Amino acid sequence: MKDGSADAEAVVAQANDAVRRGASFEDTRDLENERRGFLGTTGESTVRDADGRVVWDLDAYGFLDGDCPPTAHPGLWRQSRLARGHGLFEVVPGIYQVRGFDLSNMTVVEGERGILVIDPLISKETAAAALALYRRHRGERRVTGVLYTHSHADHFGGVKGVIGVEEVAAGVPVLAPEGFLEHAVSENVYAGTAMSRRATYMYGAALPKGPRGQIGSGLGPTTSTGTVTLIPPTLAVTRTGQCETVDGIRMVFQLTPGTEAPAELNIHFPDHAALCTAENATHTLHNLLTLRGAQVRDPHAWARYLTETVQLFGAATDVVFASHHWPIWGREDALTFLSEQRDLYAYLHDQTLRMINQGLTGPEIAEEMRLPPALERAWHAHGYYGSVSHNTKAVYQRYMGWFDGNPARLWAHPPTEAATRYVDFMGGADEVLRRARQSYVQGDFRWVAEVVGHVVFADPDHAEARALQADALEQLGYGSENGTWRNFYLTGAHELRHGPVGTSATTASEDLISTLTLDQLFDSLAIRVDGPSSWDADVTVRWRFPDGRDPSTLRLKNGVLTHVRGLGPAAGEPDVEISLDEPSLRALLLGRAALADLVARGRAEVSGDPARLAELTAHLTEPDPDFAIVTP
Repeated sequence: MKDGSADAEAVVAQANDAVRRGASFEDTRDLENERRGFLGTTGESTVRDADGRVVWDLDAYGFLDGDCPPTAHPGLWRQSRLARGHGLFEVVPGIYQVRGFDLSNMTVVEGERGILVIDPLISKETAAAALALYRRHRGERRVTGVLYTHSHADHFGGVKGVIGVEEVAAGVPVLAPEGFLEHAVSENVYAGTAMSRRATYMYGAALPKGPRGQIGSGLGPTTSTGTVTLIPPTLAVTRTGQCETVDGIRMVFQLTPGTEAPAELNIHFPDHAALCTAENATHTLHNLLTLRGAQVRDPHAWARYLTETVQLFGAATDVVFASHHWPIWGREDALTFLSEQRDLYAYLHDQTLRMINQGLTGPEIAEEMRLPPALERAWHAHGYYGSVSHNTKAVYQRYMGWFDGNPARLWAHPPTEAATRYVDFMGGADEVLRRARQSYVQGDFRWVAEVVGHVVFADPDHAEARALQADALEQLGYGSENGTWRNFYLTGAHELRHGPVGTSATTASEDLISTLTLDQLFDSLAIRVDGPSSWDADVTVRWRFPDGRDPSTLRLKNGVLTHVRGLGPAAGEPDVEISLDEPSLRALLLGRAALADLVARGRAEVSGDPARLAELTAHLTEPDPDFAIVTP
């Protein structure tokens, strides 16, 4: 069995070479812009947490200085080389970015007394290192404000590396778009386990860095693995046109909900003629449905908001910068960039719908869709992170759902059951592998991956099938311009060869969990209920609070855990009533305290049968952070 260090097969190497010869690699504007304003970087090669564990390696991508090998798509190699540069960069006097210290950028805007920090990375360790680099070059300015542009963890997780809760309590503002907290918490907690597991594939966290392994994600190098933190916002941006001044820094906001994130905004700095587009316009086609999983984004709204961006700020913008990648200078180039990004999402939306109405299904549209030549020529419109293929399927899903209308696929067998039947129909595993090897030699790796996948799901211990499946996935990875596709393919190959790699990191951190409202906490318990085991259960627990707020009631019946505030018909009569403060309730529900211990310490009072609470919690299951993906 191969160890993952294979060369590219001839058909892949030839396809990559054709891209190299046919694309506009002589266009060096991105290279010049990526280096523009460089002030310096750190002498340290790694960022470590308090225990000495490496959470970020600044030099891991040094191999990208070499020529693109046959095992990498030249477009992705180019993008990864541009995105891996690390250091402090001046955007314009007074606005600086630390790039290459995480998946995202941290932006620093200088005010009258200190600095406003925008999007403090994923981990508090990388954010602290980024701030230290800024201060080394610009002086020991204190943080006088923090701004989150949107609700994804790579734009808020490092906040405690730049500021403490005491400073915020003392009046340092934390700004964010309306709805930020709700979406930041729900996305990372409700389906956080599954998203984190799939993110391990998406970012290739377990892969070795190198020409045959992980070379980037298209949006940035990869994700840091430090401590994810959160300080709730203190000032919400609730409308487009809202103006705020923080430490003398004037900002005009544009709300863009439902675009790259459910809660997101753009920022114009009128005193600098500078526009921050958050993640609404970056140097890649973005995801309409990220491969780690999320709700489908709205490309129609995305395009409409970018039109509004140009309308609102285009005449007063000389530089556009974002929370990923490098800026674009010059009004004409900036407007071209924003307009092409707008056209990118509008075209995919409109043309997918056109083909839907002609009767094509998602996979058929994905094969049919081609971007206009002008967008194909624009490097920033390439699918390094999102892709034309999976974005068109996302548009289909948004409007039509999972079912393509063919009744033959209305009630298909699940993967393992279907695989067993496929392999039997095709003459058994040996015959499938014999034919699949022929397809492999012919370079039809897509078919090999599909058909041999049936053998793996029918017999997950079939060594030859696992090896051939891994070989096919590896070749598909080598030929992918999209960083996340490459990482998915190569991680799948790695797990088939070497076994599960597990989940490298989780965004459901202590800070995020502590920020859940009680309603959200109860909701998070409801999705852990083992429905079948609790069909016959009927348990009602009421929580009372010493601060006089309305009681909350949990009832488990018919396999559903409901919660009701206040008293009344929906709340019913409790089997047990427990009085305690909110911190004790949270500790109890999260398994960090026992009811008997809380009662013994005078932190809780119980009326009724306390065993009923244990009966309820016995029906809660634990999520599996390491569930199988390429095997059943």
